[in-house]
Amino acid sequence: MTRRVAVVGAGPGGLIAARWLLSQGFEPTIFEQGPMLGGQWTGLDGRSGVWPAMYANSSRTVTAFSDLAHDTGQVYLPNREILDYLHRYAETFGLTSRIQLGTRVELISRDGAGWLVRHAGMDEPFERVVVASGRFHTPAIPPVPGLKTFSGTLRAISTYHYREGGAYRDKRVLIAGSAVSALEVAAELAQLGAAHVVVTQRRQRYVAPKFAAGVPSDHRLYTRYGFLASETLPPAEIDRQLKEIVVEAAGRPEQYGAPAPDPSLFAAGVTLSQHYLPLVAEGRITVRQWMKSVAGATVTFLDEHAEEFDAMVLGTGFKLWLPFLSDDVRAILDLDAEHMDLDRYTFHPDLPGLAFMGMWDQSGGYFVPLELQARWIAYTWGGTIPAISESKQRLAINAYRARRGRSQKTRMNLAALTFARAAGVEPCLDNWPRLRRALLFGPLAPSCFRLEGPDALPDAPEVFAREAAAFGTITSNEMTEREDSYWSLIEAVAR
Repeated sequence: MTRRVAVVGAGPGGLIAARWLLSQGFEPTIFEQGPMLGGQWTGLDGRSGVWPAMYANSSRTVTAFSDLAHDTGQVYLPNREILDYLHRYAETFGLTSRIQLGTRVELISRDGAGWLVRHAGMDEPFERVVVASGRFHTPAIPPVPGLKTFSGTLRAISTYHYREGGAYRDKRVLIAGSAVSALEVAAELAQLGAAHVVVTQRRQRYVAPKFAAGVPSDHRLYTRYGFLASETLPPAEIDRQLKEIVVEAAGRPEQYGAPAPDPSLFAAGVTLSQHYLPLVAEGRITVRQWMKSVAGATVTFLDEHAEEFDAMVLGTGFKLWLPFLSDDVRAILDLDAEHMDLDRYTFHPDLPGLAFMGMWDQSGGYFVPLELQARWIAYTWGGTIPAISESKQRLAINAYRARRGRSQKTRMNLAALTFARAAGVEPCLDNWPRLRRALLFGPLAPSCFRLEGPDALPDAPEVFAREAAAFGTITSNEMTEREDSYWSLIEAVAR
């Protein structure tokens, strides 16, 4: 067998997978059905849910890979700059020539000890395959009676197909959903002159701003401490701590005139949006209960209130959709619209030589966990780290199956540290006394995962210290009173 690997998708996941496979001596070929690399960040209608005016919801620090810095000091980047960054990344690591653009993968099937990838009607053999085609391309449409009959002057669309707000000026617009795309579109339309913007939600979420007290919220919400707490403390205590951070940064939604969420942040959920709640407070966005039914242009809500709308935009999530997997592979994975049996979203013991990238749903940016997942795959296949035993993989899959039917959303720090630990690159706190506080309560910057383990970088300590100190947050090793109280809980359990 050769060391040829097929990588499906040239978005961030496919690019970072190919970069680390190359480092382990593999020869990746990247298949991309679109006309350019970048995945969601291309902004191409029908292939991307990114609209021209959209900015990243994750800060520059964590919207990057560990071996290429952004060339701007801007904190939140417009989508075009992230696309430019991905092009630079591909050129820097020799990936561009390995991408076959305009090549749709039609079928992935097993072929003895290897795999066949069908494209343009031809089956091409590969030793291994990485599926990095993206998790957010097939909108989930809610089962609201009469929804398909909506007859406003503008049709009902998913946020995936939303492109610009000009067409909605002076229109009555209903936004369905409470995830980030729904709230961001609602905020944009309210500021661009829509006559009336209504958001309908199944439940009110807590809303965290992108920036609070001069610090990006992802530096506070997605920390290594949060991961260690999730392993150690009761769920109710983790819930309390996260809610404390969010409410301190943004207040409670009802303070702005939105409905009161569930007292539990875990039950309610949390969404990141800078402008949404202030616009609710100003009356430029109205919040309603969930839809009961739709009849033509009239929407009736669960409280029997009814209104007519000119347009409807659905930000109601995405289905897991991998139509190119063969029937037997789909059966082994027990694949449906929400679930796929894998060890930590990546491997299945009955499908050797097949790995998946980015097929989980989370809050927080994906760049850091994607790189760590790519390193885990490459290190495992390359023999840099021992392969996990079949029995442990099956235990992990059984644990995943036990969570079917519950919320499948995780948090960025939980995904990142899970992959870092699997790849053998989780830094040991005792090895970095001067960085201890930064490693616990600072941002999960990609540089902190180059401190030790395979491919450690000599300048990683300096880079990470600088990134943790940005925005005046982690400028000393002395914990705040809150940090000390949080960490004391974990130490008490450890004793």
